[in-house]
Amino acid sequence: MILTTLSSTSLILGCIGAFLLGLGKAGIKGMAVFIVVLFVYAFGARTSTGILLPLLIVGDIIAVLYYRQHTDWPNVFRMLPWMAVGVLLATYGATFLDESTFAYVMAGLILMATVMMGYWEFRPFKKVPNHWGFAGFLGMLAGFTTMIGNLAGAVVNIYFLVLRFPKNAFIGTTAFIFFFINLFKIPFHVWVWHTIQWESLTISLIFIPVELLGLYLGLKWVQNMGDTNYRKLILTLTAIGAIALFFK
Repeated sequence: MILTTLSSTSLILGCIGAFLLGLGKAGIKGMAVFIVVLFVYAFGARTSTGILLPLLIVGDIIAVLYYRQHTDWPNVFRMLPWMAVGVLLATYGATFLDESTFAYVMAGLILMATVMMGYWEFRPFKKVPNHWGFAGFLGMLAGFTTMIGNLAGAVVNIYFLVLRFPKNAFIGTTAFIFFFINLFKIPFHVWVWHTIQWESLTISLIFIPVELLGLYLGLKWVQNMGDTNYRKLILTLTAIGAIALFFK
């Protein structure tokens, strides 16, 4: 039985990560990097991407059902093609990386995402950019980072923060973007990287109840959440997680 083969450390870290993932999919943004770090420590850099993806899709399904009335469809379709290109670049670019190098690439992307989030927090844009190149660059970067380590949250968050989306529109639009792009990633994880197999799916199933608990509590919390200090806390945690990943 898979459950008995997992160490207690892997189970604890996975449960914490799954719970935070549920909160994130409910709309409490900014924890993606820390979730990825927890799963990397629990299962390894490359393997963790395949275990985490089914959990992301479960959260995506609930998020799109709950926030579907708040979706801005033009921006969904504006980002998706660019993200698909980024996924393809990452899929075939990272195929030749060993586990150690893969972990360093993930750590570098985590630090980059953290710096970008911090820059937006303390140096907000005064003018909303509307050039297609802005969406294209961030879209490809998001696609690349989501395939390498499910790290696109920070990049996509920046895009919609720059556009000054209201909270519900922000959550609803990003929910559909990640739902479609995560489905798009499945064949590459199954047949190219081989990171999604029956064993990995069994491990993913173990953490779904914990994720659902996080989703339930997150949906209760998100509508009245004050997030200024929370964002600063998450920036600190993600930076610590990225530095820790370098020493794994």
